[in-house]
Amino acid sequence: MASLLLLLLLALSAPGTSLFSPGSGRLLPYDLLYADGVRAYFARDWPRAAELLQRALHSYSQLLVARRGCQGRCREEAGFAGPPAAPSWETRFFDRILQRAECLGECLGRRLGSEPSLHRASREIQEDFEQREPYNYLQVALFQLKKLDEAVSAAHTFFVANPQHLQMREDMEKYQRMAGVKLESFRDLQATLYWEAYETGVQQYNVEDYLQAAVKLEESLEEVLLALEDCRALCEGPQEDGTEEEMQPGLYEAIAAHYIQVLKCRQHCVLEVATKPARVSATDDFIPSHLVLLQFAYDQVGNQALAAECAASYLLFYPSDELMLEKMKKYQAELGEGASMTARENIQRYVQRSLMEKKLIYYAVEHLGGTFNDPDPWTPDELIPGSLKQKHRENREKQRLENLDVGEQEQRGPFTFEGITVAMDSHQLNGSQRVVFDRVLTDSECKDILRLAKAAGGTGDGYRGRQSPHTPHERFEGLTVLKALQLAQDGTVNWRDATLLLHASEKSRKIVESYFTPGKRLHFSFTHLVCRTAVEGEQDGRMDLSHPVHADNCLLDPEGKECWREPPAYMYRDFSGILYLNDDFHGGDLFFTEVDAVTVTAQVRPKCGKLVAFSSGRENPHGIWAVTHGRRCAIALWYTLSPEHAEQERMEAEDLMRQGDMEQELSHTDVKEHMGTDHSGGASPEPPVPKGRARSTSQRRMSGSESGQQPQKLRARDEF
Repeated sequence: MASLLLLLLLALSAPGTSLFSPGSGRLLPYDLLYADGVRAYFARDWPRAAELLQRALHSYSQLLVARRGCQGRCREEAGFAGPPAAPSWETRFFDRILQRAECLGECLGRRLGSEPSLHRASREIQEDFEQREPYNYLQVALFQLKKLDEAVSAAHTFFVANPQHLQMREDMEKYQRMAGVKLESFRDLQATLYWEAYETGVQQYNVEDYLQAAVKLEESLEEVLLALEDCRALCEGPQEDGTEEEMQPGLYEAIAAHYIQVLKCRQHCVLEVATKPARVSATDDFIPSHLVLLQFAYDQVGNQALAAECAASYLLFYPSDELMLEKMKKYQAELGEGASMTARENIQRYVQRSLMEKKLIYYAVEHLGGTFNDPDPWTPDELIPGSLKQKHRENREKQRLENLDVGEQEQRGPFTFEGITVAMDSHQLNGSQRVVFDRVLTDSECKDILRLAKAAGGTGDGYRGRQSPHTPHERFEGLTVLKALQLAQDGTVNWRDATLLLHASEKSRKIVESYFTPGKRLHFSFTHLVCRTAVEGEQDGRMDLSHPVHADNCLLDPEGKECWREPPAYMYRDFSGILYLNDDFHGGDLFFTEVDAVTVTAQVRPKCGKLVAFSSGRENPHGIWAVTHGRRCAIALWYTLSPEHAEQERMEAEDLMRQGDMEQELSHTDVKEHMGTDHSGGASPEPPVPKGRARSTSQRRMSGSESGQQPQKLRARDEF
């Protein structure tokens, strides 16, 4: 017992105040109350220990009462009134099973005031309560509080179930010798009616008072039969199999859960069958597409009867399809009013069975929990419960994007960039339009760009004075490509490092373009070299993120589960990327979430040369965990398919780079010519550093200004 209590005290570290909510009308889990009561016991907080232990015992007894009551009620309300009728005996039978499982969950939730799963304690805790162990602690606490009669009752209750317990035997003898202890205090607080009646009946029998013996034994027999029914009902509830800590679900919950898995598998078969070998995406609406093609083919060969049959079959899937309804009118006119134009019997059976399965699945998802990604776009809206319609629409959109993503992969074929590999695709990242590439940069290239970031440190964040969304617990530095080239002109940073930043970002653009938009040009929307450094002494107890969850081209509304494409969002952004430069820091992982901004779907750990790319919309909310130690650097990239939103600063930076490279080449040529005419035989001089770039660029800009050409207004930026 001691080892169990130590485990409880270590595992349940929440303060006791969080478990005690008098007057809330909610039955708290007995195992948590028990653990908190034992904690108070060892802290010698006797009032609190007594209160919590009494509440734990009450909670345990009320849980058993609720389970017995719900089993009986649901047996009547959601029972099996008669044998399931053919031909759909299976769905009718399991419909009752689902109703029974839902009834039990709803009944227990209402009676307990919380989720029934919260009250599933471990087997060790259950055994403690079955063996009345809490009364052992309770009697000590009550004795310390001078509540002698209550202490005696608690001690006696424990001793009845544990007569071999030597310490309690001594305690009971002490209680019996104490002055002021009433004889009636020695009572069993968990005594059952049938045992009391049975023992009284046996006593009457032994003294040959057979009339009274019969009365008590009849009373006992009636109570025993009721107790047996209660026990049998509890057998249908959650159980532990003896080998695992987790509780196994109750009979009807387990049957319902397994059957729903079978139904989901059956529903998924349409995707399995509709997927061509060597392909990863299914043909949309495989069966309805057959019927459309057959209808047209029969119509072309003049067999209007079979064409009408196929049209009627198609309308089972899409009853409001205007084009097919018009064709049905045409066939009716051609075949005559008396002609039968009904759907094929095998198609009718398929649709009827599929709809019944969907109905059961949606019923289970609504009442028992879980999820379901409906594979069919033709499922009627009225079949989907109102509470699930929004989730259904989200799943449908997610499936559409996944199919688009898979379809594009199949069109573009294998990824062909030499040395670069696809480490994770959308499926592995649990989303759509997501990918991770490895080895985009070498270790030496990462070091060179990190050297650039360090040399340019303190030059600002690239926001041009605007407020940026950064935490005060991290120091943020940002460098744009144009600023990097300007610093290289002035000799502040290495020219080669600055141009490497442009080359690395362009390489990333080509990779993302090849993967997501083959045949369509991606333009830079913004390029930003960013570093985040954890501020020492400000990390203890930190709860914020390095960058909050957001989407890149819409305003995320987690509560409404929407993402609004309206200003000030960067609606023109189509794809986003992050090219990582290092991993020698703590925290700072990128993570994706659902639209609720809470449910994490995937996480990516930064590493030199790793490129994460994804579409910028509502399907890919993302954030960055806090950087708690060290410095995290990466190149943040945003792309657009709209040329009018291309990054103006980048164009200037590329012009600057081409001019600078040309001047460097000319300077080296001048040096070679000078060396060629030097006949003094002395040592070769160091090549001169070209100094004309800043001046010539300044002149070019001045010229543009004087000619009346105004530069495009810069937009506010954001970053990862």
